[in-house]
Amino acid sequence: MFFFFDENFNEPSVNNDEPNANYTEAVFEDIKHINEYGQEFWYARDLQKALEYEKWSNFKKVIDKAITNCKASNIAASEHFAEVGKTLPMPNNASKTITDYELSRYACYLIVMNGDPRKEIIALGKTYFAVKTRQQELIENYESLSEDQKRLAIRHEMSEHNKQLVAAAKDSGVETTMDYAIFQNYGYMGLYGGLKAKDIHERKGLKKNQNILDHMGYEELAANLFRATQTEAKLKRENIQGKANANQTHYDVGKEVRDTIKRLGGTMPEDLPTPNKSIKQIEKEQKKLK
Repeated sequence: MFFFFDENFNEPSVNNDEPNANYTEAVFEDIKHINEYGQEFWYARDLQKALEYEKWSNFKKVIDKAITNCKASNIAASEHFAEVGKTLPMPNNASKTITDYELSRYACYLIVMNGDPRKEIIALGKTYFAVKTRQQELIENYESLSEDQKRLAIRHEMSEHNKQLVAAAKDSGVETTMDYAIFQNYGYMGLYGGLKAKDIHERKGLKKNQNILDHMGYEELAANLFRATQTEAKLKRENIQGKANANQTHYDVGKEVRDTIKRLGGTMPEDLPTPNKSIKQIEKEQKKLK
């Protein structure tokens, strides 16, 4: 899975029940449209039904919040939320025009991030739209990449966003190297069910000088990428101050990613297999091919 964004991270209530088998990605794929330029989009009215909002007025409030988030990120909302009119037939040959929107994938992502966190379908929507959007941002032909190439792409993203996470943590009061190590452990504990970096290192059977991120498959790396980017965003957005608060934020976001994986029936990060090849080995192989 891939995740990346700096918008509102609504924390859903924890549901320990098994995920509803009726909720699959097809819910969103089936209502996707392709325009004349080959670009995908969704109609807001279709998404309203998919996300189980009975009243348009309630769903419109979610759309308005999403548009506000889009503008706050200095992104042109009109490029992602295109207002259109739909004409509906009425009795006696009359007609009625209603407001609708053509939504980009990013717009849909912002909408589900502002949606009712109690809805299980919202949790699936968060994953679906974040995953697919991030894949496209990383590389256009993502689906055609080998597993090693996917790992390499995400690992490079992880390196870049860890730098941003360090900066955000520092602004929150995480100053020394030891402070940051503790801060990182809180994120890992949230995502890995209490395991610290050292525990994950031992679980993978790595040597002292080996980086655990270099020995993760693309799915595990992606979960950690989401943890890092969303923690960075939350620290900045809420101007969180103090080491203890920063640590708790990292833990909470890590746990939210874990809960989402569980809710969707995924494999917990600590239970994912450790690849035979490290990222460094893949890099060497890729260089030889050039």
